[in-house]
Formats: sequence, structure tokens, C-alpha cells
Amino acid sequence: MTGTATTRRPAVLGAPGAEGASATVAMVGAGQLARMTQQAAIALGVRLRVLAAGPGEPAVAAGAQCVLGDPADLECLRELAQGAEVLTLDHERVPPEHLHALERDGVALEPCAAAALFGQDKLHARRELSRRGFPVPEFAHARSREEVASFAAAHGWPLIAKAPRGGYDGRGVWTLAGPADAHELLTALPDGLLVEPELRIECELAVLLARSRSGECVCYEPVQTLQRDAMCREIIAPARVDARVAADARELATALAAEIDATGVLAVELFLTDSGLRVNELALRPHNSGHYTIEGCATSQFEQHLRAVLGWPLGAPTLLAPAVVTVNVLGAAAQPAVSSRADPRSCLRRALGVPGAHVHLYGKEPRPGRKLGHVTVCAGELQGALHAARLAAALLEGRES
Repeated sequence: MTGTATTRRPAVLGAPGAEGASATVAMVGAGQLARMTQQAAIALGVRLRVLAAGPGEPAVAAGAQCVLGDPADLECLRELAQGAEVLTLDHERVPPEHLHALERDGVALEPCAAAALFGQDKLHARRELSRRGFPVPEFAHARSREEVASFAAAHGWPLIAKAPRGGYDGRGVWTLAGPADAHELLTALPDGLLVEPELRIECELAVLLARSRSGECVCYEPVQTLQRDAMCREIIAPARVDARVAADARELATALAAEIDATGVLAVELFLTDSGLRVNELALRPHNSGHYTIEGCATSQFEQHLRAVLGWPLGAPTLLAPAVVTVNVLGAAAQPAVSSRADPRSCLRRALGVPGAHVHLYGKEPRPGRKLGHVTVCAGELQGALHAARLAAALLEGRES
């Protein structure tokens, strides 16, 4: 690499692990996605090195080597990339200019900076996908109350407003009932809002695929995502839609991946409306909608991501059961939960007693509404899978005794 040397080098934690590792993958971020990527890396003999804010982050606790630092610090990113075959991401919070700088340094970045921007900037994604002929909701970039009012005059109230950058898990998304709501948001976000109509949505879908630099691509079956408070709470695989819709969703996602030159895992979030499919958002990394693949598919999204960014042959995306359901486990606001006043060991024991429940806890400090884990159930029919996964998640959250 040709990056400028720095006098301050972040600490590298963890055993070097030079012997026996087939490759080293550097990943920006050390949360639950990196934690589950580490678990897949162990099976493949891959050494995963992550950028972590502290030694207690989930991926570090799972044994990943780490560099301590901030994703907004270019020198930390350069340190992370040293000696790795490839640098990849578990979140969107790296400044885009830093990704371009790493590419100029000669770092093998997967996905490339231009593709990553589709997951980092919602307004950029809307503009570019629309320009390239992909179906997206009507939208506008509104920087004033007058621009919001003009869009509302054409499409009606209420509107959906999004922060162009930085929103996730329900953050950065608002419903605007009228001009007063727009004024308050624009005061807080002077760079403006991405605004769109409140659509009549039949259901929300996600298509997960993996694509390598060679262009090899595998696509998973579309899943249905159930949202609550703008956060994904449940994933149902396969999606409860007719075969034509499922085929169209796969075709759309595959074409989109090739068009933006995505590499690694790509999640394409879709709205199914009365006028067809619309692209909502993209994630160029492993994604919550793909957690079901750990137990539910022949190759998990985390193993698939490692294979794709390393240029290795991709695995089969085949579902292993007729119905697979994942339910997220959230921190509770007031009632006892797995992470608050209830005994976590007791909650876990009860959840593990639910037949077929596969429990994943991320080792994260609890906060109200924070994703603390998930439960997956594979079954012969949907209602049984839903019941078991919801019950186990409720037990973990302390909502069932």
C-alpha cells in the first residue's frame, strides 16, 4: 500500500494467527454482523480482523483480531487493511472519501467505493437507480418548507421523510403529517430530506444475493420482512407471494447488482405495491434480512460474503426447510427483559426449551429497542415456525414467563 505513514498507530489486539489461516479479511466494524462473520471465518480457516471502538465489541468477544479505532479516521482504516487480502464493511459509516482514498492506496476494497455509496447515501441511490431505469418510489430532495409543500401538493400528505445518510434500525425515518413537521426536521437537518409519498404497500420484501468480482452471482429466495417502528422485527422465508412476484424480485435484484458492480453480499429491500415492485434501500454487506440463512440455507450469508470478497466459489443458497422464520430480540423499554431485571440465564434456558429454536445473542449492552439477538426456527409449515420463533423471542425479552 502507498498510504502516508502515521506517528500514531492504533493498537492491534488478538493473536497474530499466521499459521493455518487461508486468508486475512479486514472488516470495518465489530458489531453483530462482524461477530457472525467471525463465526463463519473460523469454519473456513479465515482470519478476520475488525475495526472496533473497544475490546468489548461483539466480534472481538467472539475471537476476531482487532484494530482499535474510529471508522472516520483514515489512518485507522489503513492500519486495519495492512496485510489483508481484502477490506470489507459491516456498516455504512465510513466516509465515502476515505473509501476512495483507500482505493488510491491500492487496497482491495469489496465492495468498491462507488458501489458502497449506494448503501451509504439514500438520495444518491434513488437518483442513480431512477436514472438507470430501476423502479423506485417517487421522491424529491427537499431543502426547504416550500420544496416539501410542493412535493406534498403533487402527492398528498402524509409524506415519508428520510435522512439521506446515517439512518438505520428505525432512525432517520419520519412520517410528516403536515408542514409543521417538515419545518422542525429541516431545522435539524439543514442539508435536506429525501421525501417520498406514503405508499400503499402490500408487503415488504428483501432479496439477498452474493456476487464476486468475477461476476459469479447466487441469489437467495425473496423473504418477507415485517416492520415495527421502522425496524425489521420478523423475517419469513420464503416470502408469501406468488411465484411471478418472487421471480421478478430475483431478476430485479440480480440486474441491480450487476449494474452497480456490487461485490460481497447485497441486500435489496423492496416494496410490493399495487403498481408492482419498488426498490426501497440497499445494503452492501450482510444484512438483518439474511440472518435466517445460518440455519435455514445450505450456505449462510456470512460464509457467502467471505467467499465472495475473496473471489472463492460461491455456495448454494438453497433453503433447507419449507418454512424458516427469524424474529429479532430487542431490548425492552420498561418490562423485565433478557438484558435488564430478569435473570438472563433463566430467560435463555426457557427460550432454549422451545422446540426447534436456534438462539443467537450478540453480547451487546441492552438499550430500549436495540437489537440484542435473534431466534430462527426451521419447520415444515409456516404457522408452527412463526409460533415457536415468536415464543422464544418473547421469552428472551422477558415478555413470557
